[in-house]
Amino acid sequence: MILKSLSLVNYKNFESKSLTFNEKINCFVGNNGVGKTNILDAIYHLSFGKSYFNPIAIQNIKHDEDFFVVNGDYQKQNKKEKIVVSLKRGQKKVIKRNGKAYEKFSDHIGFLPLVIISPADRDLIIEGSSTRRKFMDSVISQSDKSYLTKLINYNKVLAQRNALLKYFALNHTFNADTLEVYNGQLTEYGTVIFEKREAFLKDFIPIFKERYKSISNNHEAVDLLYESNLFEGSLDQLLTNSINKDKALQYTSIGVHKDDLLFTIKGHPVKKFGSQGQQKSFLIALKLAQFDFIKAQSGVNPILLLDDIFDKLDEQRVAQIIKLVDDENFGQLFISDTHADRTENAVKQVHQSYEVFKL
Repeated sequence: MILKSLSLVNYKNFESKSLTFNEKINCFVGNNGVGKTNILDAIYHLSFGKSYFNPIAIQNIKHDEDFFVVNGDYQKQNKKEKIVVSLKRGQKKVIKRNGKAYEKFSDHIGFLPLVIISPADRDLIIEGSSTRRKFMDSVISQSDKSYLTKLINYNKVLAQRNALLKYFALNHTFNADTLEVYNGQLTEYGTVIFEKREAFLKDFIPIFKERYKSISNNHEAVDLLYESNLFEGSLDQLLTNSINKDKALQYTSIGVHKDDLLFTIKGHPVKKFGSQGQQKSFLIALKLAQFDFIKAQSGVNPILLLDDIFDKLDEQRVAQIIKLVDDENFGQLFISDTHADRTENAVKQVHQSYEVFKL
């Protein structure tokens, strides 16, 4: 799968921009603030219908403008595909494939597989469990439509159950039958989500460990550990047992929305015991494993975005990544960097065609 060209109108700092890409490596170089990362984010937008860096959609419209349009022309399995993402103030975002708008954005997820490696990934280590759940969900959803549907349904029911718990507290009332309806639905969706996360990690963890080994000089024992309430029993029973606690808190305190993924090195949390270099290697291994997993599931080489990677990693790790990319298993690559010479010297080591865009 190849992104042939990209055009932007009123997207972030760009009033109008059109680019035609190399089929292998594309480098965006220039000073900070010129929009290198914004171009990568536009490419991300075409795959996921949203920004990687700013979840508030309207803030991706250029200042003092009323709309943005991101337009991408792809070649996927010998077929041309045109994807357009647009947003107008006061209206809903629209995603179109070959001129036809999607009724549900979730139908588009996974159609253009993509992996991004960015300094923002450090949030996976330092932020709360929701960031790591989103990572799991994003990887699984790109190759499993039914998983995404179950997740959307689970979150809808969860919001309804939480609203009911608040209603009970405000009105000093309680209705066990109504609550039981929501418990049943949460159990139905949550059990499937739990099982799919467990199955995913069984396949994913060995790939991750292999990637860590290949990009790190050290061979420390690293691991990903899945934490979930559902290891303790059925969700239905857990919800029943926690009802008094939930009534007091006025929200649902147990379920797959509380799952976490623990990152460990030598049996200890990476956040506390991993050096900066080990943390960086851990995150890159995680993302390259994501690439491998999605490719294996979809049969398509995901697009790979490397944002500001040279500034955040030592030369040895960069060389390792470039070496990995100099492999026919990788597809199209997009890199952003502040130093044109550094980028060009790195990509010259790779026996692939490349293009450097100076912004």
